[in-house]
Amino acid sequence: MAAEIIDGKAFAAEVRERVAEQVAALKAGPGIVPGLAVVLVGEDPASQVYVKNKGIQTVAAGMASFEHKLDAATPEAEILALVARLNADPSVHGILVQLPLPDHVDSAKVINAIDPAKDVDGFHISNVGLLGTGQKALVPCTPLGCLMMLRDHHGSLAGLEAVVVGRSNIVGKPMAQLLLGDSCTVTLAHSRTRDLAAVCRRADILVAAVGRPEMILGDWVKPGATVIDVGINRVPHPEDPSKTRLVGDCHFDSCAAVAGAITPVPGGVGPMTIACLLANTLTACCRANGLPEPAGLTA
Repeated sequence: MAAEIIDGKAFAAEVRERVAEQVAALKAGPGIVPGLAVVLVGEDPASQVYVKNKGIQTVAAGMASFEHKLDAATPEAEILALVARLNADPSVHGILVQLPLPDHVDSAKVINAIDPAKDVDGFHISNVGLLGTGQKALVPCTPLGCLMMLRDHHGSLAGLEAVVVGRSNIVGKPMAQLLLGDSCTVTLAHSRTRDLAAVCRRADILVAAVGRPEMILGDWVKPGATVIDVGINRVPHPEDPSKTRLVGDCHFDSCAAVAGAITPVPGGVGPMTIACLLANTLTACCRANGLPEPAGLTA
């Protein structure tokens, strides 16, 4: 039987709606408007599109959107000064510095200059450490989105065996920590793991975040497993090499024939990232004002 398709686009719309409802309640009650500031340095086309979409969805959720677009040659000191101003601005509850930054800028230095309580990307070393030790943190958006979809599909994740393929700081490592936090038994694997196919085949939950197009095949998947494909890879179109298409880290057709549920690419994990950015901004706003955290929108 073919796998159930986990519709990330539809689920992200639900998350954005829940965020908008709680933002409206904040405005109507204590009169607080969550604010998200995005810093874009340079003119990377993909980053420009992403930042534009973030701005549109931030406003649609009823939040305040602050965009700071800087020239690619902007000195590092000037970027750090902007981050300091945003840290001190009470109308800004979330700060996101769009990556990648130009080569002359130390990305880690800039990210770690953000107030951890406003670090809605979850990349600050303090939030990484809090997550790793099971404490309250702001969590990277993509892994948070994956966790939300898994909770929605399974209910409780306790006792399930999870394999995360990929060890990046942005997805793989925090994903493993989040699954541990929900009482899964977790293996963090990667492209150099010995007999990776056999390791994947143990998983009740298989998260593919290795960055290699269609690397994970159907015979790597345990029958009935839930497959979360984080990969977004652009490859030549098989019928027209002058064009490209998007594929995940999983070979979709063969994996879908074995899995119990699977996220497609596109339309799976991707839409959840901005939705969770909005959720993190709402969470940061509530924490900053001593209010209860938004139910169902945090790790």
